[in-house]
Amino acid sequence: MRVLIVDDEPAARAKLRRLLAAEADVAELLEAPDAPAALALARGLAVPPDLALLDIEMPGGSGVQLAGALREAGVRCIVFSTAHAQHALQAFELAALDYLLKPYTAERLAAALARVRERLARPPELVGEWWVAGERLWLADVQWISAADNYIELHLPPRSLLERATLADALARPGWAARFLRVHRSHAVNWAHVRRIERLGSGEAQLTLGGGATLRVSRGYRGVLDALAP
Repeated sequence: MRVLIVDDEPAARAKLRRLLAAEADVAELLEAPDAPAALALARGLAVPPDLALLDIEMPGGSGVQLAGALREAGVRCIVFSTAHAQHALQAFELAALDYLLKPYTAERLAAALARVRERLARPPELVGEWWVAGERLWLADVQWISAADNYIELHLPPRSLLERATLADALARPGWAARFLRVHRSHAVNWAHVRRIERLGSGEAQLTLGGGATLRVSRGYRGVLDALAP
């Protein structure tokens, strides 16, 4: 497990280093004194940390705001560590796994780490969640994905979200290829939302989704119709 500690208090970081050093599966400890340094560190890593332990009230930005950005950088688990109880509801709305209220004991940290290990043991495709612009969404709710220049647009009617990625890169992510089928060079569909397949001329087809949207299947992808057909 790779752990990132973010706290502006040196004593708080030292306590976490000491407690985490006793955990056999903690392979690497990283730390930062504030949100900007933590985000720069996480974005610069080839492999993101598995867990971020975040203080909330820090110079340079709130740990709550930082949590969303770290999710986008690939950090799977967030645990808050703070002396302020009033942020707990907001933390759990961000799907934090735990909320450590200072001063906490070694046993309390161990309980939080047990929840982290349970989450990390579940493949991402089984968790089925994704984070875009600090917002958690469930992949099962995304009806289709479309290419938009250097971005992809994730469609959850009546709204959509933009993420910087190519369509090919998105479909190569763990769990995405099993959920989305590319039916056109410009878009891929969540097969669970397809309600009707209408075959057109020249090997093309039109899909009608549960929300009423329609998508074109181009000739080059007509082989996917066999997978979609009931």
